[in-house]
Amino acid sequence: MSRRIDYGNLMHRAMRGLIQQVLENVAAEGLPGNHHFFITFDTMHPDVEIADWLSDRYPGEMTVVMQHWFDGLEVTDEGFSVTLNFGDQPEPLYIPYDAIKTFVDPSVEFGLRFETQDSEDGEVEAAPMIEAAPDPDPDETDEPRDAEIVSLDSFRK
Repeated sequence: MSRRIDYGNLMHRAMRGLIQQVLENVAAEGLPGNHHFFITFDTMHPDVEIADWLSDRYPGEMTVVMQHWFDGLEVTDEGFSVTLNFGDQPEPLYIPYDAIKTFVDPSVEFGLRFETQDSEDGEVEAAPMIEAAPDPDPDETDEPRDAEIVSLDSFRK
């Protein structure tokens, strides 16, 4: 058995911590400016809590938007709960960080994507992806720019 530094899982935990910190700030102070989030998660994750009609409608994965209206955002070390509006029907959700597949804030062209892949020994490993644009220069005009994508796969042997 060889020892190695598991950078994939270390990065995975760090990225989940970033999501937690962002959501804690939003819970305390609200969404600043034009920030909003698209969060895609695995609806079949054993710790996800959503209404039966939502899991029936979205088997596998679902994307929610936190933007204009959300209520009761509570953030813990394991995940977060929030009430969102689905066609004028408020629904409480609980989403553990481990169920999150993507976390995107399009207002600043920032995104995190969590992928899984089988390793050589048959275990499933997280392969985090980071998509981010540099902070905008206040002197620049608002022109679209491509996000930078960094894949940890290119560093694996």
